[in-house]
Amino acid sequence: MRSSFFPILAFASVVLFAPRVIAHHGFSVEFDETKPVTLTGVVTRMEFMNPHIYFYVDIKDATGKAVNWAFEGSPPNILYRQGVRKDTIKPGDIVTVKGFRARDGAHQVAANSVTFQDGRQLTVGAGNVKAYDKN
Repeated sequence: MRSSFFPILAFASVVLFAPRVIAHHGFSVEFDETKPVTLTGVVTRMEFMNPHIYFYVDIKDATGKAVNWAFEGSPPNILYRQGVRKDTIKPGDIVTVKGFRARDGAHQVAANSVTFQDGRQLTVGAGNVKAYDKN
């Protein structure tokens, strides 16, 4: 009986805890510090949940077609302490976002800052601020 308990415990640990470890990533794994971007468009959706916030913005490409980009920010608890709420960035807002492009070329960005039409500016993610300062 005792010999079968430890393999079961080990298997259960892997099944329960591995997804959490795999799900969290470092900046440089997913985003490229050599590809800073500044994009302007209309917010379509906001997801204010762990492990990171996401908001989506329709950005017009060279042909004028709207492409929906995903912007990743800091965890909600960090932003909440800075005064950012789930309704701070709302669908319909026109924003300019600075950040870093995804390594795989997807329409995804690690967002550093969001600027609204009225000039308000939010810091929504640390991203790789050093690399952004170089450009």
